Amino acid sequence: MSDDSGNEPTLSVDEFVEYCRTQAGLLSGHVETMREEADDLLDDIDADMAEIRSRLEAQSSGVNGTKTPSPTGATGAAGPNATDTDLEEIEALENDVEEKQFLVEAKQTRMEAFQQLAADYTELGAELQSDVTDGQEALERVIHFEADRDAPVYFEDRQTVYEAAAASSSGEPADGSDVTGGDKRPDENS
Repeated sequence: MSDDSGNEPTLSVDEFVEYCRTQAGLLSGHVETMREEADDLLDDIDADMAEIRSRLEAQSSGVNGTKTPSPTGATGAAGPNATDTDLEEIEALENDVEEKQFLVEAKQTRMEAFQQLAADYTELGAELQSDVTDGQEALERVIHFEADRDAPVYFEDRQTVYEAAAASSSGEPADGSDVTGGDKRPDENS
């Protein structure tokens, strides 16, 4: 990346095209990981729903039978609190299912955002390859692209070109921590 004089590094369009492909590939890998996590949550939801159905069926078969109240007020051998306890457990399972459904929806939203950015990087790489001949112009297009799409928040362990350019122009550390306005990384729990 340097010219023959050794004064300034030359920028290659091909390097930025490859960078865009790499970024798109990393994003696609994140999408695949999130998809696996969402599938695991969906499996958990299915198991919880089966447990809820089973408990409700057990409740309804117990309710349909005739129980004779005992003189002490107990209803059958299990006592009056057995039904309340079962209902509380069923409600807890339902709450757990709702929370997991929310997490799945959040993951699906994140997956869509990551997929869109991956597609945008792929498109940018193709545009650079076909329309740009100057490495400096390619650099500027990548910087504007990443700034417009807030790309640094998608890459936890990797510095973007935008972050590197902003850090070098401002004299700040190249880790990007202050370049994008603080820690705006996506929540990993969603």
